[in-house]
Amino acid sequence: MLTKFEAFILGIIQGLTEFLPISSTGHLYLGRNLFGLQEAGLLLDTMLHVGTLLAVFVFYKNEFISILKKPFSKLTFLLIIGTIPAVLFGLAFKDYIDEISKTGVTIGWEFLITGLFLWLADSAKNGYKKMDDISYKDALIIGTFQAVAIMPAISRSGMTIVAALWRKLDRETAAYFSFLLSTPAIAGAIVLQTKDLLEGQGEAISLSALLVGIIASALFGYVAVRWMIGYLKNHSLKPFAIYVWALGILVLFFQFTGKF
Repeated sequence: MLTKFEAFILGIIQGLTEFLPISSTGHLYLGRNLFGLQEAGLLLDTMLHVGTLLAVFVFYKNEFISILKKPFSKLTFLLIIGTIPAVLFGLAFKDYIDEISKTGVTIGWEFLITGLFLWLADSAKNGYKKMDDISYKDALIIGTFQAVAIMPAISRSGMTIVAALWRKLDRETAAYFSFLLSTPAIAGAIVLQTKDLLEGQGEAISLSALLVGIIASALFGYVAVRWMIGYLKNHSLKPFAIYVWALGILVLFFQFTGKF
């Protein structure tokens, strides 16, 4: 049975790692295994993502109010175009991703891949594009990188920031658009998983524990969004690359020695 303390810790992990470029899914897998909660995976992950979805809705409330007032604006189409690759990848590879997410067999390698992309992108020259300069081609390419992050320990925020930097968005705008683009992706993942949730996977989780996890995820997700946008403006991605490399090597060591 998931305790409130475990839900709180996992909510913090989800909230922070959804927006720091280090993979929330990979960290949640490790956290669930630490607490022995493998059987609660899908329901727990989905509900914690509800928390981070709330965080971005609150942070970008002005943007979403603007979209509601002007639903056919450029921003609306940027988000639609940027989301299409993730939808296609998600529908095409859902069963495969569900399977490797349960076993965690690939997460060590995926942490290493995330680190490589972060390191390479950080060496790119500073971009100049602001939100008004983002093209539909930019959105499609950034969205394609987001789709690759359907793999469990490939960071969604990391890959979209990487793609945005390579498309010459300035560093602050790269983070800003990355997190804005996460909203339909997170919402879509929740919708795709609703059928599985309705089939009943919640016997190991109490409603009160879930609420604790959702609140923690929302609060720490909001903090992570604000902090990361400010951090990336003047700081390097390389510390995150080093972190996920170290974590990936550690995971592979434990997997190869049969201790994980």
